Amino acid sequence: MTYSTFAGFDFGTSNCAFGLYQDQRPVLASLPAHGRYLPSTLFAPTREVISGWLYQQLQPVGLGQAYSIHRQPHIQRSLLALKEAQLDGYGGELYFGQQAFAAYMDDPLDCYYVKSPKSFLGASGLTERHQQQFEDIIAATMWHIRSQVAQHTQCWPEQVVIGRPVNFQGVNSQQSNIQAVQILTQAAKFAGFKQIEFLYEPLAAGLTYQATLTQAKRVLVVDIGGGTSDISMMEMGPEYDQKFDHERLVLGYSGKRLGGNDFDIALNLLALMPQLGMNQTLASGQPMPHKIYHDAASVNNLPAQSDFYARQTSQLLAQLKDDMQPHFWQRLSHLQQEQLTQRLNRSAEQTKITLAEQTHYVCSLDYIEASLSVPISVAQLVEASHKLTDTLAQLIEEVIQQAGHQPDVLFLTGGSAQSPIIRDYLKTRFVGIEQVSGDNFGSVTEGLTRWAKQIYAH
Repeated sequence: MTYSTFAGFDFGTSNCAFGLYQDQRPVLASLPAHGRYLPSTLFAPTREVISGWLYQQLQPVGLGQAYSIHRQPHIQRSLLALKEAQLDGYGGELYFGQQAFAAYMDDPLDCYYVKSPKSFLGASGLTERHQQQFEDIIAATMWHIRSQVAQHTQCWPEQVVIGRPVNFQGVNSQQSNIQAVQILTQAAKFAGFKQIEFLYEPLAAGLTYQATLTQAKRVLVVDIGGGTSDISMMEMGPEYDQKFDHERLVLGYSGKRLGGNDFDIALNLLALMPQLGMNQTLASGQPMPHKIYHDAASVNNLPAQSDFYARQTSQLLAQLKDDMQPHFWQRLSHLQQEQLTQRLNRSAEQTKITLAEQTHYVCSLDYIEASLSVPISVAQLVEASHKLTDTLAQLIEEVIQQAGHQPDVLFLTGGSAQSPIIRDYLKTRFVGIEQVSGDNFGSVTEGLTRWAKQIYAH
């Protein structure tokens, strides 16, 4: 089999995928340890070991020196931390995807676990060192994926098109977007990519659908991923397939930091956090502070997670011990002391997924308290999602106003676009207009790969 030297790379909030041309057709590369999709998670014994691990991977293939220029003197400290971790029995390895989550589950208290690093990109208040740490996390993930692709295909693509949302964050979006693209670009360079371009994810998804068309249509692309929602209206048709400037065919687009993670957080706050005392009245007659629960639930917000695990929160919980009902206090304290916020969010996510196929689900929280479980209904999921679907509706209306036209067809892609709640809303809003579902996770990757061929194979 012959594989291309160019690639499309969907570095997603929920999953990562890598596309190549194989014998003149775009395919998602198989990652031997993971399949076609790698969940966007990383596990390390400590945060300090990541740059040392990455340096050890890059050095044998001639990429270590370029990386070390940007990371001195951090590399030496990191290599020392890595050696100490090995002496402590951790083996000195980073884990990715499901393997990372399994390692985190083994010992959530004594590790460094990151889910959805993309969701942190563009956040305000990041210091230079924070940006470097995210570059290292993303570069380590990109290197792992690139190595997995090479293991399967025996080739090392150096030209890549990386997908990006319209907006990474909702606040100071222009500055946030610049910061996020800079981090992704630097990480990709560290991982060995020599030519790097970006394409909006809804445009990439649109290119995948365009390849199926036999006549021109106005297509509303609804791309709802784990961390962002991107909406675009595009002129599509078979005669447009070879046009290089596809952005000129975009009639309107908008995007927001809103995705599957936000639905998980909303359900967590509505259905799970009350089991830990949220919305309760304290013995003093004062309401229980909400911030502590929002910080705990916001697993895609680095400052919020830092606040929840900070000493000040431990002190606050100590002050509240005699003011809260004992079982609520014990559950909330256990969540903080054992650092279980990621696992609680995972429970919310699993509940959301299950409720897409059934009307009720009993969510087990036995890792918080023995035999603790919470019955949750579809009606609660709808209630939790109300504000989020309203925001999605505003994005869609904004794009339609920009375009000045109603769509001929809706193309839905992204893991969250297939939610019954979202599909029901779209059916109500666009009565009689065809809905087409793309590959939930693969449409963007395929489109990025097609675009890579357009710009690199000429």
